[in-house]
Amino acid sequence: MNLPSADRSPSVAAAASASEPSLAAAAESATTGGSRGLGALGPVGLVLAGGISVQFGGALAVTLMPRVGALGVVTLRLVVAAIVLLLVCRPKLRGHARADWGTVVVFGITMAGMNGLFYQSVARIPLGTAVTLEVLGPLALSVVTSRRAVNLVWAGLALGGVFLLGGGGFSGLDPVGVAFAVSAGAMWAAYIIFSARTGRRFPQADGLALAMVVAAVLFLPLGIVESGTKLLVPATIGLGAAVAVLSSVLPYTLELLALRRLPAATFAIMMSLEPAVAATAGFLVLDQALSVTEALAIALVIAASMGAVRTQVGRGRGKGLDAT
Repeated sequence: MNLPSADRSPSVAAAASASEPSLAAAAESATTGGSRGLGALGPVGLVLAGGISVQFGGALAVTLMPRVGALGVVTLRLVVAAIVLLLVCRPKLRGHARADWGTVVVFGITMAGMNGLFYQSVARIPLGTAVTLEVLGPLALSVVTSRRAVNLVWAGLALGGVFLLGGGGFSGLDPVGVAFAVSAGAMWAAYIIFSARTGRRFPQADGLALAMVVAAVLFLPLGIVESGTKLLVPATIGLGAAVAVLSSVLPYTLELLALRRLPAATFAIMMSLEPAVAATAGFLVLDQALSVTEALAIALVIAASMGAVRTQVGRGRGKGLDAT
């Protein structure tokens, strides 16, 4: 899951504030030094690459759970990612305002919560299903921040997909796993907001590195309680490091760069494409095949996402024409 750059508030008023670039402005800044078309593809490619990395990392994490449990996997992921980012970024600790540190701490808390809740869900329900439910958080964020009535249609389409996924009542799924996935989605929406703010307050990936340390420190006691010395087995550490790179270091960095050139609402909508990636990873790595109904449900969620994307792009183009 993901990185930061347009300052964003969950409220509609803040979403419309001048501190957040419009889609047209983001596209314009992304094209510096190149054509408008190629520039626009840059941040999209970063988001897609990050999505592929994080979902295959999630599939690998599921294979690690029998060794150290869900909390142990999250601990390894966050601790290793924090160490790598600290070594690579070497963030400066001086010269930051109190508000900067407050943003980093909240970012770290949301990151810890998002990861912990998500891995609790995939320990109970299939990866593709968990991500489909989780992605409702970013989709809800996009609907709220867009303030356009047509996005209610896309939200309804996504809910229809979720209804199909649950067989009309989620009777075939572990209800605890479903609850964890939905809660992870709420944290994902908060993550997008605060990762964007962190990306604006700190240079490069410094804020991400510091927030990762906060998340790792918060989760370390939980991992120790659940797994103890199992966390120190060399093979387990190696797998945990691979999960950390695939699920945290690489995707978070790519998304941080992308959000510096995309509005957070558009980024949130693009995250809705991840159920398809997760389902593919679940099939290839975990042998979790989808039924026809489940595939249709995921397709509906993706269709809702693409519709919302087109709505946002059309709105941005309209503003650009008006400006000229």
